[in-house]
Amino acid sequence: MKILIIHGAGINMRGKSQVDIFGTKTMNDYTKQINQYAETLNIDVDIFHSNIEGEVINKIYQSHLDGYDAAIINPAGYSSGYPALAAAITQVEYPTIEVHISNPAARGNVSQISPSCKGVITGFGLYGYFIALQAIYEIIKTQ
Repeated sequence: MKILIIHGAGINMRGKSQVDIFGTKTMNDYTKQINQYAETLNIDVDIFHSNIEGEVINKIYQSHLDGYDAAIINPAGYSSGYPALAAAITQVEYPTIEVHISNPAARGNVSQISPSCKGVITGFGLYGYFIALQAIYEIIKTQ
């Protein structure tokens, strides 16, 4: 099973700014923890980050062509105002789950990406990625 993990705009600043919301873990810490979760579930992950929307869209399309089974996206700065990204998620056949470290709704934010996703996991910190990986595992296993 091959899963694309997308870190959206600004994830590279985690642990360096807004630590009161997102904590002190950096993007490298995210990657290390996600890889450990994936290893536990025997899932291959391809972790991708870009602050450029078009690069993220191209990666989504390419992963579809390459036969990935699913994607997990933490849209971060792409949570609103990015209709092309939301459209790209609907144009691939694999399921996508949106993950947020914090709970954006608690801060009055609404993700415009979430309607394009199979589900949304918020507020569980890095453990949200494990929940998403488990969900994808179960979804694919039952297909």
